[in-house]
Amino acid sequence: MNLVEIKDFSLSFNENGKSLKAVNDISLSIKKGEIVALIGESGCGKSATALSLAGLSSPSSQKSGHIYFSEKDLLSLSEKDWREIRGASISMIFQEPMTALNPLMKSGLQIEENLKLHQNLSKKERKEEVIKMLESVGLEDAERIYNSYPHQLSGGQRQRIMIALALINSPSLLIADEPTTALDVTIQAEIIELIKNMNRKKGAAVLLISHNLSLVKGMSNRSYIMYSGSIVESGNTDEILSDPIHPYTRALLLSVARPSLRGKRLYSIPGSVPSLEERNNLGCPFAPRCAVSCPSCFKEKPEKRKEDGRMYLCRYSREEIARRLNYGE
Repeated sequence: MNLVEIKDFSLSFNENGKSLKAVNDISLSIKKGEIVALIGESGCGKSATALSLAGLSSPSSQKSGHIYFSEKDLLSLSEKDWREIRGASISMIFQEPMTALNPLMKSGLQIEENLKLHQNLSKKERKEEVIKMLESVGLEDAERIYNSYPHQLSGGQRQRIMIALALINSPSLLIADEPTTALDVTIQAEIIELIKNMNRKKGAAVLLISHNLSLVKGMSNRSYIMYSGSIVESGNTDEILSDPIHPYTRALLLSVARPSLRGKRLYSIPGSVPSLEERNNLGCPFAPRCAVSCPSCFKEKPEKRKEDGRMYLCRYSREEIARRLNYGE
């Protein structure tokens, strides 16, 4: 049974009297205890999707479709209902802990505040729980960390504070939005391992938001590839990384640095993700940057194809995509 079921969800923003679509008719599911990755370049709609799932999207935005969590449609909830769920059943690790944390409040008290909102504990019990959580996320000097302000901590320590804040109420779903942004490679690996351990020990499902394919390798069970507000490919993570179907997924993999490319020029996808204002919602969203697009790709919606547990959005079959790429057509 799915813990999260997003069905035909769209999200639009109003700007200068125009409705701009950021997320376009996407469907996505997460089972209990599963780690699922949502992958794509910046500006593809990953964070907008995550914020909607956490009930944090702009009140002025327009939403359609459904987002079910434990069979409850989140889009129908009042703010009072959300206050009971957010931070308890659904928690989020934001990509910039320095801006997400309150600079005027000690780190431990920020975690304690979340505990206070959802559990009936004494002040002494709350502090004990926070100290235990700080230790469980790898912060050895927990008492000092508890009494430190965010600016007194390193980037890795602040990110661990964010994880402790998200996990303190043992949520069913943890949304990790680019959790290793601006961290060095060693700390990145530690943070990812920490999230994996918390998933194993506490059984929380994880939605990992990332633009880094190598980061999610060996971590997520399934992946969704997102481009310009649309899901263009989905399936088992290992299969997607070893045998990508959609031209965008293939291009992302070609852009990943690897030892065999030492001394060679790294591939870069031509062009950039279109802004909301530049999107016309006609044809395939990836057509302007695609190596195999034809004139019809710019005018006709791509077909949603399913085979062997995989889904991809393209007018061409899997075999035709491979043939056109191999022959440079």
